[in-house]
Amino acid sequence: MDTLELLAHPVRLRIVHAMRGERELTTGELCARIPDTSKAMVYRHVDLLAAAGILEVAGERRVRGAVERRYRLRHDRAVLDAGVLAAMTPDDHRRAFATAMAVLVAEFNAYLEREEADPVADLIGYRQHAVWLSREELEEMITAFRRVILPLLANQPTPDRTQHLLSPIFFPVERPPAGS
Repeated sequence: MDTLELLAHPVRLRIVHAMRGERELTTGELCARIPDTSKAMVYRHVDLLAAAGILEVAGERRVRGAVERRYRLRHDRAVLDAGVLAAMTPDDHRRAFATAMAVLVAEFNAYLEREEADPVADLIGYRQHAVWLSREELEEMITAFRRVILPLLANQPTPDRTQHLLSPIFFPVERPPAGS
């Protein structure tokens, strides 16, 4: 299974999100993080991600006669490189986008189901803006977003940090008029 196929699945993508921040989690801890998915499904997808090298075993210990494994994310393996992106078909893009949207909906629903969920206090946002941009302006905007976001990706979990799901999405909704 190639990286696109592995990551273009909602449960596997949610596992990858949960593992961000140099976390080391057991499959049981992942099940608690993704409570709306069956334990069997989480275990199966952890096995697939581990077999593909996207997750690696960080440690093992014996628990009641069974071996409990702690996994960590291989960030270098959990990416779609430029070659993969360039080779994606329109159907690949549809499937990847649908997966991303399914994950957003699932994660947002899981957030709202938590007893302590407070969208106003938690500063949640799901705004959409339609902006007119030239190619140069779009590239400048993407560069500015990267300048802000990339350093934050290195943040580690701490008692005062909450993990947030950030999903910038850019696509043209209409083209410039012909002859402009």
